[in-house]
Amino acid sequence: MDVRRRLPAVDTLLAHPAVAAARARHGHRLVRRAVRQTLDEARQQLAADQKTSESVDGDALANAAIERLTELARPASRAVFNLTGTVIHTNLGRSTLAEAAITAMADAARHPMALEYDLDDGGRGDRDRLVEDLLCELTGAEAATVVNNNAGAVLLALGALGAGREALISRGELIEIGGAFRMPDIMQAAGCRLREVGATNRTHPRDFESAIGEHTGLIVKAHTSNYAITGFTKSVPEPTLAEIAHAHGVPLLVDLGSGALADFTALGLPYEAQPNDAIAAGADVVTFSGDKLLGGPQAGIIVGRREAIATIKRHPLKRALRLDKLTLAALEATLRLYRDSDAPERDIPTLALLTRPEAEIAATGERLLPHVSSLLSDFEVTLAPCASQLGSGSLPVDRLPSRALTWRPRAEQRRQRERQLHRLEGALRQLPRPVIGRIGDGALHLDLRCLAGEAEIAIFIGQLEQLPRLYGAAPPGDTP
Repeated sequence: MDVRRRLPAVDTLLAHPAVAAARARHGHRLVRRAVRQTLDEARQQLAADQKTSESVDGDALANAAIERLTELARPASRAVFNLTGTVIHTNLGRSTLAEAAITAMADAARHPMALEYDLDDGGRGDRDRLVEDLLCELTGAEAATVVNNNAGAVLLALGALGAGREALISRGELIEIGGAFRMPDIMQAAGCRLREVGATNRTHPRDFESAIGEHTGLIVKAHTSNYAITGFTKSVPEPTLAEIAHAHGVPLLVDLGSGALADFTALGLPYEAQPNDAIAAGADVVTFSGDKLLGGPQAGIIVGRREAIATIKRHPLKRALRLDKLTLAALEATLRLYRDSDAPERDIPTLALLTRPEAEIAATGERLLPHVSSLLSDFEVTLAPCASQLGSGSLPVDRLPSRALTWRPRAEQRRQRERQLHRLEGALRQLPRPVIGRIGDGALHLDLRCLAGEAEIAIFIGQLEQLPRLYGAAPPGDTP
């Protein structure tokens, strides 16, 4: 007799006590889907094995259905532990939001809001008004607008101010950042004609003076936020560029990339250019990101002179790139913290992580070390000094002293050590809340800078007992 005939019917497996209990939690529709997929997979496996006499274990099928249900119910957007050593990690969502921003987003999601409605006169309003006054107050700009990200901000500003004309930029600032954002390509997409000025390592004011002409639409300065040119270098400062641009009647666009609203040097961090400095230097338009050093939601922020911002807002792309109400609510709340908080470095998580004392990180490591040191016999685990980086193209050279749980394989052969490291890396990713570290120097490092707060540490410790099973090793004390 074909053993596949012994597989239970869908309704029979649904009635299994374990599956029935899962139906109470997840609902009939999703559980039925998991049961169907489990039975289909079992049927295909039995056919491949060509078995005709083996019995079918109903309990095993129920457990398999529940495992499948867990996979189906697990959202694709999952929280992870970012222990990579990169604080603002693009692949992990960049900045985490302040509680005030999260509350504002939740309120905006639950209720209608005055997004493009003027409560004073009852007429149609401008959604930019939610953040424009705050941005002007914080940067010293005359006007401001916001779009979906900084790439969109640069594209929009270039298209509005320089389409059909030349855009002058130093050769040393023809940046490329992650996701194939290249300044020459953005200029071309915006309809500008790229005009390179100076040399890769040295550009002088006379280079701009000699290049500017009747076809020039604007001068562009892009901060090299994700790399550094060192040695025999020279660049033209923003005040000088502004003088040259205005003397010839063209605007100066400064792309800061990250853009910080806090004085980083006052916080004990490396210097980072601020929008208010570029505005004070005479820039007509300044663009920067909302979800990098600012510590807010993904947004492209454009501040500058009133006439230039008005021109940008009239461009057809403005509507295509505009922000939704949730992002605007989060951005407004974040900006209010910069304006009103007595300690933004405490209330804005990104700043709190960047300024976290090394001694506090070390204390977290000492607390965690006993929980991990004997988990896997294949590894020696130590607490070692390391250096965190800011990330997302921000201050690429500068590092912050930190501590890492370092897992070093005990195997003698190099290939075996590499296999063990990648096996461990994969097991950490399979934890209920995945742990993302980095492999380097023959070890796996879990930088603890971003593991802060009692609740987070408790979750991290609580799931460690699952690691031996996921790694495939016998639990400590057992004989393999």
